[in-house]
Amino acid sequence: MKKEAVHTPFKPASREAGFAANPTPTAQTEHPAYRLAFQDDQFLLREELRPVRFQLELMKPELLLSEAGIASTFVFYGSARIPSPEEVDELRASADTPERKAVVERLAAKACYYEEARKLAFLASCRECNVGGPRDYVVCSGGGPSIMEAANRGAHEAGGISVGLNIILPHEQLPNAYVTPGLSFQFHYFALRKMHFLMRARAVAVFPGGFGTFDELFELLTLVQTGKMARIPILLFGREFWDKVVNFQALADEGVIAQRDLELFHFVETADEAWDYVCRQAETAKAA
Repeated sequence: MKKEAVHTPFKPASREAGFAANPTPTAQTEHPAYRLAFQDDQFLLREELRPVRFQLELMKPELLLSEAGIASTFVFYGSARIPSPEEVDELRASADTPERKAVVERLAAKACYYEEARKLAFLASCRECNVGGPRDYVVCSGGGPSIMEAANRGAHEAGGISVGLNIILPHEQLPNAYVTPGLSFQFHYFALRKMHFLMRARAVAVFPGGFGTFDELFELLTLVQTGKMARIPILLFGREFWDKVVNFQALADEGVIAQRDLELFHFVETADEAWDYVCRQAETAKAA
């Protein structure tokens, strides 16, 4: 669904850029001041250009997702540390203290969520869409390992496309091998990355995770609670985990959220249960 180029009498910037990148060497042309502004990294990385970089990180994925015909996404949040079933034995072998062994066993017990994320992504990616038409429920993850990998892997196994929204971290995090190459993006700004997670979201699955997962979940809940975002299915996998780490009922009992806010999310245990809930909510919305 690539958009047709709009006719214009002006020379394309790509052509001009080619000339500008190889000027005749002189004292003037070799100075950074002479570079075209959009080819000058030193200029674009200035503190004063932060608003421009914000706009670029907003626009680049938006344009490419639109050109790919992606109308809506199914977003997957979750830990980058939960092993796949294939990795459990290796993880156990790496534990060298009783304390670490205990932690590893708790992580190993969560390997089932890798499989559920993989299966849910498969189910979403098998959903029919018009040939050449808008794509709905396209799987979207953070593009990294663990639960993110499982989501992209499930979509890949179903023959579907999927999105990966990577973020630059102190330790390099490469995109997992299952993200569709043309839909693999890298971000500097967390805020812009989080916007792209939700701009097309039609459903969100949240698996056990740490600070990053909590950040994404609670921002999503706040956006829906305050009416900044339309209500969508928000699925929390593993009620035992969530009840252990967050006392949602206590928040309502203390009066800091309303009792009805507990209805903003729905607990599930399996991919089948989650996909059935999403489909029922979609039918309800269509009939309304």
